[in-house]
Amino acid sequence: MSEVVKVNNLSKAFGSHVVLDNVSFVVDEGENMVVFGQSGTGKSVLLKCMVGLLVPDSGDVFIADIDILKLSYKKLNEVRKYIGFLFQGAALYDSMSVRENLEFPLLRHFNYTASEREEKINQVLEKVSLEEAIDKMPAELSGGMRKRIGLARSIIAEPKLMLYDEPTTGLDPITSKEISSLILELQKSLNMTSIIVTHDLLCAEIIADRAIVLDQGIVKQDGTIAELTSSKDPFLRNFFSHDIL
Repeated sequence: MSEVVKVNNLSKAFGSHVVLDNVSFVVDEGENMVVFGQSGTGKSVLLKCMVGLLVPDSGDVFIADIDILKLSYKKLNEVRKYIGFLFQGAALYDSMSVRENLEFPLLRHFNYTASEREEKINQVLEKVSLEEAIDKMPAELSGGMRKRIGLARSIIAEPKLMLYDEPTTGLDPITSKEISSLILELQKSLNMTSIIVTHDLLCAEIIADRAIVLDQGIVKQDGTIAELTSSKDPFLRNFFSHDIL
């Protein structure tokens, strides 16, 4: 299997506070990797560094063998077309309908005709089972529906890499399980590689092929969910018994 993501010795500090300290890992094609860690350990910062939303202090990020950190702004935006990013709050535009939210990235980054855009919008709404929501406004949607629409917008450009920042946060357990299962289903059907930041152990158990745990800016452990949750390491035992809700 080829490596889709390779992170080498990535470091990032805000003033004297070191958030990432020589973090390194690889993610293979088609793999789902979960990132665990206590609040403030740099999980979201890691994702933002990977797509150039934050500039790390040192280290390298390769996506499909492209050195992201050395790209011009224009070339970075070209690469971002094929990276999906689902933010915690789904990040929908409140003044736009569902249709307009989904159409926005297509208008901004691609040269599709109106009929091609309409077809893509209908296809992704079908994938997330929300065809009837096409003309609704975000304020009319439940939390779970907003997550589904955010997910639909993230995959509409058929990304090869998906980054999820707490995809189930704020959702009840049943909806959380539904979203996690949907993420796994879409990953398999679209043959995507995924990195998922989450505190939700059930979500991780459904989605993850592998997980890493960040502690004080370093990769504390790397393994399957079963290996991590059964570890006798004192930090991991405490983490999974207290910090995962």
